[in-house]
Amino acid sequence: MKKNRQNKIIELINKYCIETQDALIEKLKEEGFDVTQATASRDIRELNLVKVSVDGNTYKYAESPKDDIKISVKYKNILKETLVSADYACNMMVLKTYSGMAQAAAAAIDNMGWNEIVGSVAGDDTIIIVMRSDESAKDFYSRFNVLIGKK
Repeated sequence: MKKNRQNKIIELINKYCIETQDALIEKLKEEGFDVTQATASRDIRELNLVKVSVDGNTYKYAESPKDDIKISVKYKNILKETLVSADYACNMMVLKTYSGMAQAAAAAIDNMGWNEIVGSVAGDDTIIIVMRSDESAKDFYSRFNVLIGKK
């Protein structure tokens, strides 16, 4: 039931300009789903829906960009607080962290769900990440530095 309802929510926000939870609840009821405000709120959070500007004055629910779905605020904060530097060579990234922090940073990276990462190994203050290609390491390096606020 929950999966069907959440699939319907995605369908509705892609089809209609839904600005509020009340409007979403109303559309769901029209589709045969009897939901409460608490259920709608929970679904919005679980689906990582965001509000985007339609015309500069009106906002509507939309799906988060795919990269942002996997990178929670918690993981971003872990990386921002623990990483000292990042570099890459060929298809590998090398990240330096504060002493004792590599395990936490590597766990955050592993949980981001980026497909271009084959795997990572963490020591005390160093993480080695194996990427699928040289190009994906270069792209990841750029994205990664923006993510942690280094560039």
